[in-house]
Amino acid sequence: MATIRDVARLAGVSISTVSLALRDASRVSLQTQERIAEAIRDIGYVANPIAQTLKSGRSRLIGIIFGNVTNPFFGEILQKVERAALERDHLVIVSESRFDPERELAILSHLVGQRVSGLILVPHGRGERYLNYLRRLDRPLVTLDHRVEGLPADFVGSDNHLASAMLTEHMIRYGHRRIAHIAGPSGLWTADERKRGFLDTMATAGLGVDDAMVVHGDYEAEMGYGLAMRLLTSASRPTAILAANNTTALGVLQAIDDLGLRCPQHISLTCIDDVPWSKIIKPRLTMAVQSTSDIADIASSWLFDRIDQSVATAPPPRERLLMPKLVVGQSCAPP
Repeated sequence: MATIRDVARLAGVSISTVSLALRDASRVSLQTQERIAEAIRDIGYVANPIAQTLKSGRSRLIGIIFGNVTNPFFGEILQKVERAALERDHLVIVSESRFDPERELAILSHLVGQRVSGLILVPHGRGERYLNYLRRLDRPLVTLDHRVEGLPADFVGSDNHLASAMLTEHMIRYGHRRIAHIAGPSGLWTADERKRGFLDTMATAGLGVDDAMVVHGDYEAEMGYGLAMRLLTSASRPTAILAANNTTALGVLQAIDDLGLRCPQHISLTCIDDVPWSKIIKPRLTMAVQSTSDIADIASSWLFDRIDQSVATAPPPRERLLMPKLVVGQSCAPP
């Protein structure tokens, strides 16, 4: 098997120059880069990632933890992050926390044990113990979607308050006054912000909200289905529902159909995030869509900034909230 020594001998440079070119080509002249690249091609040299990890203390791996890898919102982010990582000669390890903070911490521990270069995390934990664990991580960390208050780490997400406010206002314009909100898990930043946007908009319109019209789910379709069934079979059922996310909305649509109702003739529905096959689902849903492309680009860029910089020169934690986009479908009608 060809070694780095063979590459150096064929290229007519030192072993340290080859090593430097493989780590950071910008520090080697273009002519030298070309000679080394030609030597690598001629002898079929492949770098030993294990040896590189042992020497540097870090691998060329990026760890990503999502709550639910089947959610298309995160799937689209993963595609872009993985593409950016490959351009930087890194591979991505994807794990699913299933919204369980203890599972999330266990995965983080394993990824740090694998000496990943950096981490992208959609956090679901709360409390001082969880916060202290994240603070002690000795790897570059970018959080997205859910903010953890008090965590000194980069964060990129969307304006969730605005997203639910836009949808609530849209339904109010149609004349809806009894609007229900199937929220996400209480205490989770995105869920709390979306609920706050709903309640604030209703209050601004002078509309009271019955406590029974705000129910908490888990961002999953199955629970969305069950909660929608409860709301739609109550004595004073709502005329419209705001679903906290895309998968919850799919569960609501299933409940509407199973009850023999029609959307939007009997019940209007809006949701945050795009749904799979949204252009062929009938009716096409009205949604507040987050820019997965921008979130992925920013998260990737910030993470590699952290990886490339020393602790002494790294900037303070950064935060970016992106504007959601209102996409009007055919799932709303006057009550």
